Amino acid sequence: MNWFQLDAESVASRVQASGRPADVPSLATSLCRGIIGFPIVSLAGFAPWAIGGRWFYKNLGEAGLYGVCALVFIATSGLVMHRLIIGPGSLSRFYKLFSLAFVAYSVAWMAGWMALRGHPGSIVGLLAGTILMGLILTWAFSVRDQALRVITALFVLNSAGYFIGGWVEAMGVSLAGTSLTRSTQAMLAKSLWGVCYGLGLGAGLGLAFYLCQTRTRALLQSKPLIDANQR
Repeated sequence: MNWFQLDAESVASRVQASGRPADVPSLATSLCRGIIGFPIVSLAGFAPWAIGGRWFYKNLGEAGLYGVCALVFIATSGLVMHRLIIGPGSLSRFYKLFSLAFVAYSVAWMAGWMALRGHPGSIVGLLAGTILMGLILTWAFSVRDQALRVITALFVLNSAGYFIGGWVEAMGVSLAGTSLTRSTQAMLAKSLWGVCYGLGLGAGLGLAFYLCQTRTRALLQSKPLIDANQR
């Protein structure tokens, strides 16, 4: 058991104490929650850069801008993503866990990006960030044996969304209609990057949370209170 109380035994105890069946999402449901929910979070998280990037660069610097974006990601994430966690109290536990994991991810990504820049900086930052995020998730759920699978899922899917988003952003700027101003074209293109990034990391989070709760699902299936409508 740890601070998050997300190990299988703690979750099963909360479910039993609640007297209500647990909502146990399937793999498909977990992926859908990530793929549908996290692009909304990502649009909000990219908004400071897309809408007010110049102001933030000027007044807070590059690190300050990224820090504001990370705070928006964290603040909005729980509202649409907390049901990835099985059992009562998922909202507060999601915020505790995701805040720690995303801060670690963001700091590692910023360090890689600002040190190397370009694709090398992005790759190093994404790898370092997803390693830290994966280790934190598996520690919180007490499933360290799942670390390699969780980190791989996060890195591959997050990287796909990130780099496809960068390509979409570049294409959006170059192909946008001439009736739009240059700043509007840039804002829309950056927002499209946010959607792609959200799709990739959202899918990774959906899969990661599903893998982290393998033992929890097995334990709940052995208990009397099972959600008959398991999804």
